[in-house]
Amino acid sequence: MATTNSTTRPMMLVHVISHQIWLYEQERFAHRNLRQRNSELDRAQLPELIFVATMATEGISAGGIPPNSTVYIRNLEERIKVDQLKEALEELFSEFGNVLEIVAKTNLKAKGQAFIVYDSIESATRAIEEANGFDLFDKPMVLDYAKTRSDATVMREGGSEELESHKRKRLAEKERRQAHDALEAQKKLKRPATAAATESARPSKSVKGTGLKPTSGATTAVVPDEYLPPNKILFLRDLPDDATQEGLSAVFGRFEGFQEVRLVPGRKGIAFVEYEAEAGAISAKEATANMPMGEQGKPIRVTYQRQ
Repeated sequence: MATTNSTTRPMMLVHVISHQIWLYEQERFAHRNLRQRNSELDRAQLPELIFVATMATEGISAGGIPPNSTVYIRNLEERIKVDQLKEALEELFSEFGNVLEIVAKTNLKAKGQAFIVYDSIESATRAIEEANGFDLFDKPMVLDYAKTRSDATVMREGGSEELESHKRKRLAEKERRQAHDALEAQKKLKRPATAAATESARPSKSVKGTGLKPTSGATTAVVPDEYLPPNKILFLRDLPDDATQEGLSAVFGRFEGFQEVRLVPGRKGIAFVEYEAEAGAISAKEATANMPMGEQGKPIRVTYQRQ
């Protein structure tokens, strides 16, 4: 049986992409002719057309997202390797404008998705209008504007300072989602169904103590420290016994909005660090978590203060 060696695979991919592009051009030509043949519009279509025109005038996509220079693609073939997928996307979407970046990841949540970053909104709009529904690797792509600006766009439009702020906000939002998910998971586990069924089967007692808060620990959902939502105060643990306020200030004072380090009298190994706003605390936590400290180089724990 004949086998295909590794040197012929790139050429096969080029032929596949070229064939896809040819099919795409044929489809565009057919749609153009169809629009010309149906230039006289039926009056029954006018309300829908007016709605679409209004949406376009107000700068809103079909998915309700304001136009921007990044295109979000879903329903991509998940079995294609990322490098091959990026090459095919580059070949296809460079027709509509200057592509600054293509983002496609391999983790489970991001599979079948990609982002195309253009240097203008016009290019992104043209790509969405022309390529939405086009088959790539035998699957129709679904296109819309991305919900948030890409890092490349933020850097180009606002510079490095705005990019750092953009990343901090994204990290804070991620940590809030993690905290919310952890809390929801704790709520589901706090009271087993069997215990609830046993309690409901017991005979009712007097309502003595009605209005008092339950004291059972099982009824309170506790969020793990690692998933606490961001705030402007950090809680430090596993510090060296000889850690000082001056030494910790030198480490944590490098971040925006630093105010003070507070040691706990009579308690070694813990401290609090306060910032003017969440942004400084987020940057400090990200940079110092598990940082080795002291003669033994033991990593310190840095979390947000529990509120």
